This record gives sequence, structure tokens and C-alpha cells, in this order.
Amino acid sequence: MTYNVSLGATYLGDGCCRFRLWAPLAESVAVQIVAPVERLEPLTWEERGYYQGEVEGVEPGSLYYYLLDGQKLPDPASRYQPQGVHGPSQVVDPQAFVWSDGFWLGPTREELIFYELHVGTFTPEGTFDAIIAHLDDLRTLGVTAIELMPVAQFPGSRNWGYDGVFPFAVQNSYGGPEGLRRLVDTCHRYGLAVFLDVVYNHLGPEGNYQANFGPYFTDRYRTPWGQALNFDGPGSDEVRRFFIENALYWLTEFHLDGLRLDAIHAIMDRSALPFLEELAAAVKLQAERLGRRVYLVAESDLNDPRVIRPQGLGGYGLDAQWCDDFHHALHALLTGERNGYYRDFGTLGNLARALREGYVYTGQYSAYRQRRHGRRPHLYEGSKFVVFTQNHDHVGNRARGERLSTLVPFAKLKLAAGVVLLSPFVPLLFMGEEYAETAPFLYFTSHSDPQLVAAVRQGRREEFAGHKWEGEVPDPQDEATFRRSRLNHGLRHQGQHRVLCDFYRQLIQLRRELPALADLNLDNMEVITCEQELVLFVRRWSNDSEVGIIFSFSDAESAPTLPLPAGRWRKRLDAAEERWLGDGSTIPDLLVSQGKIQMPLTLGACLLFERIKEA
Repeated sequence: MTYNVSLGATYLGDGCCRFRLWAPLAESVAVQIVAPVERLEPLTWEERGYYQGEVEGVEPGSLYYYLLDGQKLPDPASRYQPQGVHGPSQVVDPQAFVWSDGFWLGPTREELIFYELHVGTFTPEGTFDAIIAHLDDLRTLGVTAIELMPVAQFPGSRNWGYDGVFPFAVQNSYGGPEGLRRLVDTCHRYGLAVFLDVVYNHLGPEGNYQANFGPYFTDRYRTPWGQALNFDGPGSDEVRRFFIENALYWLTEFHLDGLRLDAIHAIMDRSALPFLEELAAAVKLQAERLGRRVYLVAESDLNDPRVIRPQGLGGYGLDAQWCDDFHHALHALLTGERNGYYRDFGTLGNLARALREGYVYTGQYSAYRQRRHGRRPHLYEGSKFVVFTQNHDHVGNRARGERLSTLVPFAKLKLAAGVVLLSPFVPLLFMGEEYAETAPFLYFTSHSDPQLVAAVRQGRREEFAGHKWEGEVPDPQDEATFRRSRLNHGLRHQGQHRVLCDFYRQLIQLRRELPALADLNLDNMEVITCEQELVLFVRRWSNDSEVGIIFSFSDAESAPTLPLPAGRWRKRLDAAEERWLGDGSTIPDLLVSQGKIQMPLTLGACLLFERIKEA
């Protein structure tokens, strides 16, 4: 099936606007223009419950509602809600923006290095335009793509974005659609791709009017957030169209390079042609039309390789997925935490398995889930997995939003960075991670319904019970909770923070320079564990390059014997060196191995050796 972006208010030029709405539950539909001049225009019924009409005398900036059998409601496909989720929708002219990225193609999947950020807390201003001043820092760091947490209109001005209720409307307090376009255009000039986190598994509770228009929801399933969206019941074809059009809208009208699909395990769909597969096919076709690289990245805790398997092999055809198993294995080793979902992790073998396959759980019993979990991926493409030490979930869903910088010593921060950036996967950094930001990232809201506010507070307390974190949970509705979560960019120029930032930059540079690191083929890798010493030895190679990587998770010095292949090896990175604020390295710059070598290692050792080619 071929899709285009047709829903909502489409400005046609010369004061003419087409309004198109799916409202099969309504007997009559009209569009009520409320500004600049109030007027009422009926819309014509079309097949399958659509209503449409071309209205003259409507310019960009005009405000409107729909009248469904006399009930006044905002447009579900509104492009802008300047007065918030309960206010009128606004006509927007996307052609008014002049793009300068005509030759932009976008990075290959192997070149992707993500930097996830929340628009509201990344800067004091909390806007798209304010991000632009920091793009040079990000480019210098070496990241190739920024990933924005959701920007669909949510209630108030403070929210993570997962309470969005207008999937097409860009958050007004962030700068609206024009602000987002300016940011994307500027990012492309800086050589940075832009991805957007979108939520197709639920809509937020406040300002959610979709059920008034049609069967957007179903009682057949439940999600952690309430009613499931209707992707496989009566009327589901049009619900699917709504969200597929939404995806194409972001890619086409905002020139985005890809979408991160939130929690696809909560998309309930038993149809023969799953929504996700249909979405992937539509996006791939649109990317070909646009002549750009476009990617879909899923968040999934299913450990189901069908998510990232090609459609020709029975998969959904998504390009990559976030890999929680990798995070859990690494975090549990670094911190010693074993509560909640960390119960299933904590051994060096877990991390070795994650490095080899992406998933740790591939069918074995999970104590946390109390059942078997996962399936072996049988994939050789490391670019199918996005890995991280931190992200908005695993920081923000702690009771007090602590970052790794406040949980482990400096040596382990360097170790964590090395494991992620020297891995054969696509890395993701969470804003501020690169310089050890100390501000927490807390959960915050600005709902207007007192009952909803109380329910959110109670829900957060109950959510953390399984992790046994002590102390009071910060009030999500308190503006101080939001303010505490803002970054302090000035830290990146101070002491340890500056050194860590330089360390990240060096890791990314090595990842690009050395062919063995740039090659993300999982078949070209060997992972060996030294369980007694808690040391991991990783060997990676390509046609003309080979590296040996050593990670020590021991809290004491050790001297394991490592199977470094015979030959001469040049040291390219050593976290123990004084320039990285280590205690000083005892490892020479050049090693000659006979096939095994004893290596004296300090706390948090992170070493990289490159084989010297023989003449």
C-alpha cells in the first residue's frame, strides 16, 4: 500500500487549505476557524469515515477546531498547538521554510554514534534554537547523530515527552515546528544527523481526544499506560495509516534521518502483516523517494530477532534496536547492583555474551521474569544493536535519577566508555555523559489535572519498590525537579570532567581510524574471559587491521595471562596513563607476544593494542 501525508490541515497556497479528518463515529463534521476571523465550514464525507474539504481564505497561522456533531475538538493530526493540548490547532505552511541541506545524504549505519538529549533540560532555555550553540562541541566530540527525546505536544511545558497527545504537533514550549526545522537544517550543515523518538504504543492521558473521533483504542489489550492503540481490530487500517503518515511526516517535512520507536513490545498486534513491518516498508520506500539514508531503531525488551531481521527472512525489517541486555550486563558489573532487572546480571560472562551476540538472554531462564526469555539472533551485523552505559530510561527511572558519574569512581567511568565505544555495535551517549555531568535526570511533569498528578506521584513510588532504593522519590510535578535535571555544560572544561571528555573524543577517533574497530562484523571478533581476575580480552580484526582490547573489572590489581597473538603490538590507548588521570602506566608502548603475554593491570584498566604489520 502506498502512503502519503494527507491528514490534518494542508496549506495549498493562495489562501487555500485542505482539511482532512478520519472521524467514522461522527454524523457531521465541520471545521471552525476561530482566528483571525471566526467562521464555520462543513466538511464532506468520504469513504471509510474520512471527511475532507478545501477552504478558501485560510492563511498559515489561522486557528481552528473541528466540530464533531457539535462538539468542539482540536485536530488529532494538528501540526501545531500554540495554546497547549486543550487549545485550538494552527495551520502551518511547511513550504515557508527554506532548507539548505539539499546535498545531505546522511551517515551509514556503521558511522552512527548517537547522542541522546532532552530538549527541555539540555540548555537553560529549553528550546531547539538553544541547542544550536552546542553543536560544535558535539561535532568536536565525534558524535554523528543527535537523538531527540519525544517532541510531540504534551501537557504544560515540563515532560519527558512520552505523555504526548498530538503526534504531528511539535511542542510549543520548545519552539514549535519552525524551531525544529532550524535545528535539523543546522545539524545537517554541521554534518550531524537528527533522529526523533516517537511513541506509537500509547498516547498520554491529558488532552487525549482521539477516542472522540474513532476507534483509535481497543479494550482487547492493556499496556502499562492504559488502553492499547488499535492496530489489529475493526478500524485498525485507518489507525495504522495515521501513525505511518506520522512517520513519513517527520522524515519528509522535517528532513529527519530516522526515528527511534519507543517500547515496541507494548504495541499489541496479532495481525498477519504486523504494523511494524508495514511501517518499515513504507519508510524504506519513502527513503528511496527522498534519496537519503533513513533508519528505524526500535526499543524492545523482547530479545526477539524478528524485530531486526530483514523482511525477506520473516522479520519486521527494522534497522536496529536498543540493547538493554548490554547495558544491564555492564551496569551490574560496574556498580554491583542486583535489584530489579539487574537480578539477572552481574557476571563477566554476561557481558562477554552481550559482546558476542547482542542479547544475553537467548532462551535461558530469567529469574527476574520467572520464565525463559529471548532467542538467539544469529546475526553477524553489529550495527543492528545500539548500546550504551546510560540513557534517559536507565538514569531517569532510578528513584533519584543518579547518573553513572555519581555511582562509580572515575576509573570505572573510563572503563564504561571504553566498553561501549570499542564495541562492535552502534554506540549511544546520554547528554552530559561524556564529561561526567553530575546533575540527576529526574522524571518530571506539568499536568493540570490534580487527580492525574496524584496518580503519577503514587505510580512512581510503586514502580521503584522492586529496586529497593531508599529515600523519597522527587515530586515529578514540582518545577524544582525539572530544574535540577538541567545540564551544566561548563563542567566539560573543568578538571576530571575535561579529561573524561578528551578520553571520549580519543575513543571515538580510534573507532574511526582503525579499520578493525570500524568493521562491525560480529564474525570478526573473539571474546575471552579471565573469570578469576575479572578481565575481558577482546580481539577484533578486518582485512588489514587487528586490535587487542583489555578491560579489567577487578577492584584490585591483577596480572592475567592473555592470549595476545604472536607478533608485535603498539599500544594505542591506556586509561592508566597520567594524562587520563590514572596512577601511571606500567605497560610499554610496544609489546612482543609469543602467543601469550602476562599483563599487570590496575583498577578499571582499559587498554587497546594494534598489531604492527610485518614488512
